[in-house]
Formats: sequence, C-alpha cells, structure tokens
Amino acid sequence: MIDLRSDTITKPTEAMRKAAYEAEVGDDVYGEDPSVKKLEETAAALLGKDDALFVTSGTQGNQIAVLTHCRPSNEILLEENSHIFYYESGAVAALAGVQTRTIAGNRGAINPLDLEAYIRADDQHFPETGLICLENTHNRAGGAVIPVENMAAIYEIAKRHQIPVHVDGARLFNAAAATNRPLTDFTEQCDTVQVCLSKGLGAPVGSILAGPKDFIANARKWRKRLGGGLRQVGIIAAPAYIALTEMRNRLTEDHNHAKIFAEGMGNITGLKVVNEVETNIVVVDVSGLNTTSDEFVDQLRQVGVQAVTFGRTLVRFTTHFDVSKDDILKALSGINLVVSSFK
Repeated sequence: MIDLRSDTITKPTEAMRKAAYEAEVGDDVYGEDPSVKKLEETAAALLGKDDALFVTSGTQGNQIAVLTHCRPSNEILLEENSHIFYYESGAVAALAGVQTRTIAGNRGAINPLDLEAYIRADDQHFPETGLICLENTHNRAGGAVIPVENMAAIYEIAKRHQIPVHVDGARLFNAAAATNRPLTDFTEQCDTVQVCLSKGLGAPVGSILAGPKDFIANARKWRKRLGGGLRQVGIIAAPAYIALTEMRNRLTEDHNHAKIFAEGMGNITGLKVVNEVETNIVVVDVSGLNTTSDEFVDQLRQVGVQAVTFGRTLVRFTTHFDVSKDDILKALSGINLVVSSFK
C-alpha cells in the first residue's frame, strides 16, 4: 500500500527507535528530564526564540498558545481555512473561551489591509482582539508557503495595535526548505510559534511551542492544566531530537516527489491539480470524472493507493520520507487504472 494520506503516518527511523531505547530520562514535571531539556534548548535556538516547550501535538501547542495569550471573551483573527479554525474541534471556544473572526485569504495568506480592518475598535460593544494567528505552510491552501513579506507586514500592524501574533508552523520547516530561507526569517515575524516534529520530520510524536521566557513559563502551566505534564518523556523527546536535527535537510526530496506526482496527475484526463505545488501537498479535483472524492478514494484503495478527501470532489495527496520516487510512479500507474474505470 502506497500511503499518501498525510505526512503524519511516517514510521520512526532506526536512529529514532535507538534514541528512544537509550534515552536518558527524568521527571519532566520536575524539570529533570535531560533529553527534554536538550530538545527544548535546541529547538529554541533553531527558532530564534528565548525558550521552548515540548508538547504532545500541534493542536495542543496551538491551544496552549491561545490560552496563554488570551483571556475569555477575547477574539482571535485568523484565515478562514486555517487549521486552528477548521481542524481543532472548536477548542479555542471550548478551552479558552474566545471567539474566532475569520478572514478570507489568498492561498492562505491574509491581505494585511484586510486584517487591519478586522481589528476591533475600542468600543464597549466589541470583544478585544486578543491574538492574530497565521498558518505556514497552509494546509488547506495545498501546502502553500505564506511569504515572509506578508508575515512581516502583518506583524508590523500587530505591533502597532499591541496584539500578539502566533504562527501555527506545523509545516514551517517545509516553508523554509521550499524557499531556501533560514527558519528565523519566518519566526522573526511573530511572538510565538508552534512546529510539528511528527509530520515531515518523522518523529513518532510531539511538537514544539516557542516564544519569550515568561510566555513559555505560563504555557508550561497551561500544559499541566491540560494534562500534558508528562514524566519520563525523554523516551519520546529523544527521537523528536533526531527528527529536529537530522531530518530537516531532506524535506526538498518530498517537495520534488510532490512535483513529479502533480505533473503526472496533470497528464491524466479527467483530473485537475488545483493547487500550486510548492511543498509536499497535491490537491486534485476529480469532478471531471463525474464522481465524488469519497468514491475516488475508495477506488484508489483497491489499487493500493491511499489518499484523503478534501472536499466533495477534491482529494489530497501528501508526500513524505516513507514514499520513494518509485512509489510515486507506481501510484500514478494505479491512479491511471482507476481513472480508466470511470470512463
């Protein structure tokens, strides 16, 4: 089975498994796990932030950021298809007691002028704008890279209005790899950032939340409140460290495979690639086959290819390090067979 559902399905490498087995551990709630400390210090340095916190998932990292930045009744501004709004089960309302105000973007990027117009005036009728959230790369925009220049313009507006900016950088390493820019070019344009280690980098579990020291101290308490204060967590921090330090430089391979895949899909009559493929996500419209994404995905499974629905007629394919170039070519062959069955 060639699994192109997500880059979250990667299996840990042998080096990661060995690191987990040999990890030096301690009680992280007491701040005594050396493997966690090493991971957090390294991550903070890479991200250009004062401090970092190891969390169990990207969603937990994003939610802790909202909880730490905001107070109940605040409003957060974010792009209308962002992960925090679309895929996190309404957690910002359930946990932080904040409301969302979404802004239509272009390939996931919010126009800075639109954003400034959405910032609430000082009026007793309105909630205070407590946080601006960006996502880079943008999942539902097909892995689009939000340009640094766009982030910088938004951050400048936010600073003028004294509103913090949080970046959901679940795939921020992909953005840096795709643009050949230092990671800090992106992280300088925000107050806090969350990055996933369990997607393209391949760790079995875990994300990093980074920002100022006082923010991370408060975030650590929120992690505890959410049940995320773990004990001998070095067992998962050690493979996460391998992911962070050894897997970043190979992400362009996934991007190249995605472009080969997109080119092949574009040559199949009835299919249309609808996103500009910058990173490791390819979104395909199957409406030309007079079918739905659910039916198409079911048929793909019969020929040994897995993908996910992304709308009524949209299907998402995601490359990762467990998928080789040969796998991409085999997947295209299988997809050709499926397409021929609809004709």
